[in-house]
Amino acid sequence: MTDNNPKIFLISGVSSGLGRAFAEGALEAGHRVIGTVRRREDANVFASLAPGRASPLLLDVTDLASIPLAIAAAERDVGPVDVLVNNAGYGHEGVLEESSMDDLQRQFAANVFGPVAMMQAVLPGMRKRRCGHIVNVTSMGGFITMPGISFYCGSKFALEGISEALGKEVAAFGISVTTLAPGQFRTDWAGRSMDRTPRSIADYDEVMDPIRAARQANTKSLRG
Repeated sequence: MTDNNPKIFLISGVSSGLGRAFAEGALEAGHRVIGTVRRREDANVFASLAPGRASPLLLDVTDLASIPLAIAAAERDVGPVDVLVNNAGYGHEGVLEESSMDDLQRQFAANVFGPVAMMQAVLPGMRKRRCGHIVNVTSMGGFITMPGISFYCGSKFALEGISEALGKEVAAFGISVTTLAPGQFRTDWAGRSMDRTPRSIADYDEVMDPIRAARQANTKSLRG
């Protein structure tokens, strides 16, 4: 069904999975979509989905310094962003004691710092226009915890809290903030989108080995 009031969406991570599904849905409804991708070949594929309405944006959301300029350029080329969908991210699997601080920093860079930088880049325009909608994709792992993904759960809990507080800050400006916490469904989250810390401490074998084996047995597994 086509929307009679087309909007401009900015969706991060449109190469596959949820991001691609969000983008395709928005395009089918008649909206324009700026979609972030990290590879040139993915940019070409995305642009072909709806020539003239699907606009790829080469951007790594963990490159925080590049986000404001990239989004400003996209808005000059396409128009002001009405809806931001922070979808890009990945899962880290690893026992906390076996995982490094670098693992934690990378997880938060993708799942928290990047989305915050994206929000900061679009908020001035939304606030000036007194309208806008921000959708942050979190996870059921932002409400419940599971062994072996403590860093991932922590990042999603953080994005939930940030989103809730931001919603209260910007409500008076006509800006809505929504969190989308997916349950379990098939994506590449447990496959190519997951970073796994090598096992090293035998004491954790009983709890961790069955979990890792189950995920690795089905790389097109259920998103957590």
